Amino acid sequence: MSNPLTKPLSVRGLLLGLAGVAAVTTVFARWITVNASTVGFLLLTVVLGTATTAGFRVSALVSVVAMLCFNFFFLPPAGQFTIADPENWVALFTFLLTALVASHLSDRALRQTIEARRRQQETEQLYALSRAILLTESSQPIGTQAAQSIAQIFASACVMILDSKSGHSYFGGAQEASGWEPRLEEVVRVGGHQRHEEDDLDIWPISLGGSPMGALAAVGIAVSDGAVQSMLNLVAIALERVRMEEAANRAEAARQSEEFKSTLLDAIAHEFKTPLTAIKAAATGLQSLDPRPTQDQHELTSIIAEETDRLSQLVTEAVKMAELEAGKVRVKRATISAGALLAAAREAFEGRGADRIQLEARGDAHPNVDGELLALALRQVLDNALKYSPAGSPILCRAEQQGQEFTIRVEDRGPGIPERDRQRIFDKFYRRPGTRDRVPGTGMGLHIAREITRMHGGELSVEDATPQGAAFCFRLPLRGDSRT
Repeated sequence: MSNPLTKPLSVRGLLLGLAGVAAVTTVFARWITVNASTVGFLLLTVVLGTATTAGFRVSALVSVVAMLCFNFFFLPPAGQFTIADPENWVALFTFLLTALVASHLSDRALRQTIEARRRQQETEQLYALSRAILLTESSQPIGTQAAQSIAQIFASACVMILDSKSGHSYFGGAQEASGWEPRLEEVVRVGGHQRHEEDDLDIWPISLGGSPMGALAAVGIAVSDGAVQSMLNLVAIALERVRMEEAANRAEAARQSEEFKSTLLDAIAHEFKTPLTAIKAAATGLQSLDPRPTQDQHELTSIIAEETDRLSQLVTEAVKMAELEAGKVRVKRATISAGALLAAAREAFEGRGADRIQLEARGDAHPNVDGELLALALRQVLDNALKYSPAGSPILCRAEQQGQEFTIRVEDRGPGIPERDRQRIFDKFYRRPGTRDRVPGTGMGLHIAREITRMHGGELSVEDATPQGAAFCFRLPLRGDSRT
C-alpha cells in the first residue's frame, strides 16, 4: 500500500519557490532599496511557503538558491559571490541555517496534519463500516452486505470475502473478481498478507482468537496497518454473525428432530459470543489505531479486553452447564491433587473475591475425578458463598481424605440456611424467599453442583458452620465408576 506521506520531488513547487526568490530579488535589487535584513526575512518567508506546500526536499533547494541570491545581490560587495565584512558571513550562514530548520519544522507540521487527517478519515470509515455491519438487513446475506460496504466506504473497485469453514464467497464493487479463489485459499492456508502489484490487489487473512476464519481481498485500498486490522476484525464479526444465523436456521430446521436441543445450544452459544467478539474487536482496534496511547487509554482498553475474555469464559461454562442438563456430558476421570483442584476453582474469581477464599488441602489426597467438571461444581458453591456472606468475610475451602472418601468443605460466614430449605436449595431455579431481589442469581448453580457430584458417585449436602454461616460438603469416592 502506498504511503500518503511519501511524495516525489514536486517540480511545480520547486518552480514556484524559485519564482518567489526571483521576484523578491528583482524587486528589491532594482526598484526598492531596503536593508539586507528585510530582504533576508522576505526570502525566508518564501522558503517557509515552499516547505508548507511542497515539502522539505524542495524547500532545501530553494533555501540554497535564496542564500546565493542574498549573497550576490544584497551583501557587499554586490554582484560578487564574496563577502567583504566577516560579520556578513555570520548573517549569511545564519540565514541558511534558519531557512533549513524552519523548512524542516514546517514540513514536519505538514506531515502531522496529513497524518491527523488520514487517521480521522480512517476512523470515520471504520465507524461507517461497523455501523453498516451492525445494521445489516435480512434481504441479503450478511457477508455480501459486508463486502459491498467495504467497497463503497473504502472506494474499492472489487472486494471478495471468503468464509473458509462454509466455503462461501461474498463479493462487492463494480469490478468482477475472476480467479481470486485460489489466492484467498492460499492465504487462509499459509497466513500472512499478500500484495499483487499487477492487479493493485491486497489479500489479508481473517482470524478470530488465533483460529483462521477466511480471507479478504480488495483492490485499491490504501490505509494504515492498524485500520486494516480493525477492518478485518469487523469482517470477522460479520462472519461470526453469518455462522450464528446459520446455527439459528439449523435449530429451526431441526426443531422436530432429536438433534434440536444440541443445535439450540450451539445457537445460544453464538448468540452470547457475538457481542463479546464485537467488544474484543473494538478494544483491539482502539489499541492498534493509536501507536502511542496514553496510560489511561491503554489501561482502559486492557480492562475491556480482559473482562471480555472473562465473560467469554463464563459463557463457555454456561454452555457446559446446559450440556450437562441435556445429558451430553460424560465424566472423564483422571488423578489430580487436591491442591490443584482447589486452586483451579479459585482462579476463576481473580479480581472479584479470590483474596477472601482460603484454601486448605490436608494430607496428600489424589482423587480420581473429572477435574474440569468438579472445579466447575466447586465454583458454583464458592460463588454462592461469596454472594451470601458479608463483604470481606473469609470463605474456607478445605479438602481432605476421610477413609475411602474424598471430601471438600466450603464454609462461609453468611446468615446460614434454615432446615426447611436445605433440600430445596438444590432444586432447579429455586430461590429462597427474601433473596430474589437482594442477591442476583438464577437458582441453577447449586443444582448443577449436585448433579456433577452425583455423576461422580458422590453427594453434596449443606449443614451449619461454626460459629455461624453455612457449610457445603462434597463427599466423593476416591476411586470408582461414574453413574453416567
